[in-house]
Amino acid sequence: MGKKYVIIGGSTGIGFELTKQLSDAGNNVIVLSRSIGNLNELNNVEHHCYDVTSENPPDLEVDSLDGFVYCPGTINLKPFHGLKLNDFQTDFEVNVLGAIKTLQSVIKTLKKNSQSSVVLFSTVAVQQGMPFHSSVAASKGAIEGITRSLAAELAPKVRVNCIAPSVTDTPLASRLLASDEKKEASGKRHPMNRIGSPEEIASLANFLLSENSGWITGQIIGIDGGLSTTRPI
Repeated sequence: MGKKYVIIGGSTGIGFELTKQLSDAGNNVIVLSRSIGNLNELNNVEHHCYDVTSENPPDLEVDSLDGFVYCPGTINLKPFHGLKLNDFQTDFEVNVLGAIKTLQSVIKTLKKNSQSSVVLFSTVAVQQGMPFHSSVAASKGAIEGITRSLAAELAPKVRVNCIAPSVTDTPLASRLLASDEKKEASGKRHPMNRIGSPEEIASLANFLLSENSGWITGQIIGIDGGLSTTRPI
């Protein structure tokens, strides 16, 4: 019997690939996102049109949930002196407040299950200092703190983990990867000599949702081509 998951931002990029993987495995997936994208090509997927910045989450009226994933994010890269307070507020609203209000809307349902899982997303730029990342790193740093706090608070029924990727070939990063030359240059910054794929990041999220990761909680897991932990010699 398939399980049931809620994915916020599951119609594009990593969210779509995760929805596809879960759907292909026979699970039921409820997606909340601004657009439907190609979700109508998948089986067992229920879509609700939803904007995390302007709406309260809909009442999903589900009896139980096995997992929750929050995928929306921002890439607002500017010198610190060029950032306005509104930039920090916008990043915080999307990355942090959106995660908080959507997770709060389903947390009671997640706790009904003896083993459910929450997956959030950070960025390699929180632990690896990078120029021009102060706004996004500030908000994603808050997500890492929430991950650890909720993992302690919700154990043992609900596991909470966070994935911290480097640049991945998704619509969100399209401005940074607008040409083959930009993709190649970005790839060369990583020890693995390439950028990440949405399928790779989604596979890690899928694992963290599964029972195979049943003893993992409170972790910030890097998937970044070695960028955060290795150095060329």
